[in-house]
Amino acid sequence: MASNSIAERVLYFFGEALGRCFYRVAAHGEHNLPPGGCLLLPNHITWVDAIVLQLACPRPVRYIIDQEFYNKPILRPLLRTIGCIPIDTRHARSAIRVATEQLAAGELVCLFPEGQLTRSGTLLRLRRGYELIAQHANAPVVPVWLDQLWGSIFSFQGGKFFTKWPRRIPYRVSVAFGKPLDPAAADIATVREELLKVGEFCYSRRPSLDRHLGDACVRGLKRRRFSAAVIDGLDHTELSRAKLLGAAAALSRFLRKEFSDQRIAIVLPASKGSMVANLAVTLAGKVPVDLNFTMGRAANEYCCRRAELRVAITATAFMDRLKDFPWPERVLKLDELMPRLKSQILLWWMMSIFCPTPLLLRILQIPKIGGHAEASLLFTSGSTGDPKGALLSHRNIVGNVSQFRELLDATNQDAILASLPFFHSFGATVTLWYPLMEGVRIVTYPNPLEVAKNAALIAKYKLTLLLATPTFLRGYLRKVEPDQLRSLRLIITGAEKLPLDLAKAFEERFQQRVFEGYGLTETSPVVSVNLPDPEPKRGEQLQPSNRLGSVGKMAPGIAAEIRNPDTDQKLSLHDTGMIWFRGVNIFEGYLRDPQRTAAVLQDGWLKTGDIGRFDEDGFLYIEGRLSRFSKIGGEMVPHESIEHKIVDLLGLAGKDERLVAIMGMEDEAKGEALVLLSAFDVDLAQLRDKLREAGVPNLWIPKKVCRVDSIPVMASGKLDLRKCQELTEEMTKRE
Repeated sequence: MASNSIAERVLYFFGEALGRCFYRVAAHGEHNLPPGGCLLLPNHITWVDAIVLQLACPRPVRYIIDQEFYNKPILRPLLRTIGCIPIDTRHARSAIRVATEQLAAGELVCLFPEGQLTRSGTLLRLRRGYELIAQHANAPVVPVWLDQLWGSIFSFQGGKFFTKWPRRIPYRVSVAFGKPLDPAAADIATVREELLKVGEFCYSRRPSLDRHLGDACVRGLKRRRFSAAVIDGLDHTELSRAKLLGAAAALSRFLRKEFSDQRIAIVLPASKGSMVANLAVTLAGKVPVDLNFTMGRAANEYCCRRAELRVAITATAFMDRLKDFPWPERVLKLDELMPRLKSQILLWWMMSIFCPTPLLLRILQIPKIGGHAEASLLFTSGSTGDPKGALLSHRNIVGNVSQFRELLDATNQDAILASLPFFHSFGATVTLWYPLMEGVRIVTYPNPLEVAKNAALIAKYKLTLLLATPTFLRGYLRKVEPDQLRSLRLIITGAEKLPLDLAKAFEERFQQRVFEGYGLTETSPVVSVNLPDPEPKRGEQLQPSNRLGSVGKMAPGIAAEIRNPDTDQKLSLHDTGMIWFRGVNIFEGYLRDPQRTAAVLQDGWLKTGDIGRFDEDGFLYIEGRLSRFSKIGGEMVPHESIEHKIVDLLGLAGKDERLVAIMGMEDEAKGEALVLLSAFDVDLAQLRDKLREAGVPNLWIPKKVCRVDSIPVMASGKLDLRKCQELTEEMTKRE
């Protein structure tokens, strides 16, 4: 035993010395380790996780290892020397006994609860074996997070292990130890929740997330500077990455010199001009405010007053199309201004090519750190009231781009169709800032509803990524040929619920799956997304990355809780309730609106207003907005579920336009009653009979039908709840 101990110490000494040559490990929360024995439960990212964990841990760790690896002749002497515990999942009793003895002796025992290396970078299903060990030994459980290992040569990032170049040596890694959990309370849902919280703690402390948005964009554009950055889908002109940076730099100097305004409005559809304008405003140290020109005059007047906008950037042709837009005092037309800056653009173009990045950043006067300062202002669509100005910081945008990059894992061959407007948070982050920072080529088109022209661009430029809302996607079924979408490898929808009939019809016609994601303007916006399953190795279990009916797994660096909608009391992640998020992507608050900010931001947590739950694999399910529930007889009744049932029973699936909407109205007897807004004649008695036959509870059956000319919707296809409520009140009063 003594010689074993000496051999062990020698191995630890040389192993740690060798490990520190390749890794710089920052440890957090070592004080959370109990003085006696405890069970460590870390996420499993790479083949060297055990080495990294030991570098962070102040005491030796006994690892529970699959017997197949333990018995390999080249590994067994080493693993035996350092006290590893082999386990056969089919006969685990002896391993549980040995682990219990080690814990009772005051040792740290580590079990990777996922049971296998992740092939997507996300947390997999946790296996229940750890519960037996913790309960047998009555030992506390400590969740552990290994951060920044995804992307190293020992991870599966890029679809392969080992055969990729190291990004840097030494490789910087964070390891955080969470608060110990009582073994009786450490169930699957609780451990997952705590792992996500420790993961968010690590992710939010990555130094790169504090960069100024302009700094991140310049560094991104300086890589592969001769490659195409953007192709305009209208005139097919192309801007290289260096030329885009040169044009934006020249315009930024003009804006910095001529205007002292903190915020500058941009009124343009998705286009190369809009990209240049947004980047230029950012490089000028100002805040771009992309206005939603589809909202109407009154809403935009409100936005301009709220944000104190006195300067707007647009183009003559687009300005002529907006006949009733409340233009501010000064309007800059890019088609008139940019020719006057031709010599400056040429100079900055050359500097973008030849000037070293640090010097160029200094000349442009771009701070290195952006942090929590305002970087972008996006107004919500105002579906339930006046538009709210969501303040997004540099950390929010840089952080969410980083999160989306890890999810998407794009290559230099990928190219995105950018037809979503930049006033839409999905369009802004994913088709504007993400391509600028990460070097993904985009092709812009100003109108996502012109699906035939969008599809022609996909075919012409062999685009691989299509990002859309379900409303825009439905038009592809009628106007697009299957061959035109053959180059796409990924289609992602967001902003509204993806109807299952649309997903099925799209896959049948185009042989392309549609993957649903989820986000909010207040989350910058990406929270979660379904993705194609990674290919399993022979003999390994499939690691699912998508699940029908869910909105996918959460992006890295986001913690989640489920709370009671009425009391805010914390529930299990597997229960249905109000979803709360915390992470680097959570916005800073609403512009000049402390009351509404305080209602949704509490101690760093965002109260989303969405009702949902998680399953055991970590997939998020959204049941609906709280504003789309009625409380009838003490029960939460979901409007969207009733709408879907009515659509199915009345044969409305597949229709291009929305024909029904469920709303709530006051009711003396039960607090609220349901009203069906319908754009066609509905026999209420027959509908009630059909709903009862389908097993719908009585509380879910509409009390009244209001016939309307059309169901109010917004430009994105979302239901305009404010107008629907006004219609409901008007119709019921009239009756």
